[in-house]
Amino acid sequence: MVMQDGGTVDVRPGADPGRAAPEHRGAYRVTALCLGVYAGTLLAWTVYGIARGDGDLDDFLEGLFNPGAAPAAQVLGPYEWSFTVVFAVVAALALAQRRVARSAALLSAALLLAVSLREGVGLLSGPYRAQYGHDPLGGWALATRGLGLVVALVVPAVLLPAVEGRRRAPGTAAWAGPDARRDRSARICGVLFLLMGLARLSWTVRDLTAGGTDVAHYLRGVVDGSLLGTPDLSASTEFTTVGSVLTLLVLGTLALCARRDVRGALLVFAAVELYLTVRTVVWLTVTDFFNRSFETTEGALSMATTAYGLAAMTSVVVLATGRGFGPYGGIRTEGFRTARAGRP
Repeated sequence: MVMQDGGTVDVRPGADPGRAAPEHRGAYRVTALCLGVYAGTLLAWTVYGIARGDGDLDDFLEGLFNPGAAPAAQVLGPYEWSFTVVFAVVAALALAQRRVARSAALLSAALLLAVSLREGVGLLSGPYRAQYGHDPLGGWALATRGLGLVVALVVPAVLLPAVEGRRRAPGTAAWAGPDARRDRSARICGVLFLLMGLARLSWTVRDLTAGGTDVAHYLRGVVDGSLLGTPDLSASTEFTTVGSVLTLLVLGTLALCARRDVRGALLVFAAVELYLTVRTVVWLTVTDFFNRSFETTEGALSMATTAYGLAAMTSVVVLATGRGFGPYGGIRTEGFRTARAGRP
């Protein structure tokens, strides 16, 4: 208690609004188990790729940020490396019953489902199915795909019903205090995501219409896992490009509508995009492209897009991890009251 002008101010912390409700603990634990197991599976593939590759651990660590130093033979690519970390972190947050894990886990499940559906389309091809039998690791790769499908189905099944309403103190206006700040932060993140998505969409359309690109073949690579002809756990360039554009636009739209429950999804996807952008900047640096980028209009626009991506994704990560965005504990406004005369 704190005495002030004959009254009392109750500053005792209430229940942590950042934690899931007790009735949802089971759903969060199942989510943590599923994502943790899948993260461990991807980690095992990563370790196997390092062991069988030409380089050593130091080469792999350098290749995480320098594409030119990455060993040629790797089972997984940078997208899978980044999402291995995402799955592990989200699993830890879900195990700790943090509400921020919900949207992050749902996003992870949606991306895994997209990968699984793409692989399912590929398996309709007889020659592609036969490749799994010819490859010594085909059975393990197919089991990994199956595990991803199970995770993609189980996580939404347990988390979608685990909806929690906005926790606001009685008598507090919806537009006041933390709620207004969270709405503002959400909309800023939404605008940053939408602009990034539109910029990437423009570059994709430009590449497809510039000539020399088979549009039908490109679009097939987005939805058909058999296009490469061999089982590959690394996502194709076509799939990752279109997938990132759609994710940026969908999450940006939800955030712009002040859907604060997408905070976790914004955070993890912005972190992935930030990592990949930093990797691109390192590649541009080692290839000395920076010195030649402004010789053409296209090069200058490309550099501007990369710079915006670096700044925008950093801003989203900062906003999404800040106390002004998402539920957090604070002074209980309902605790402000006037004490009875003579009572401490």
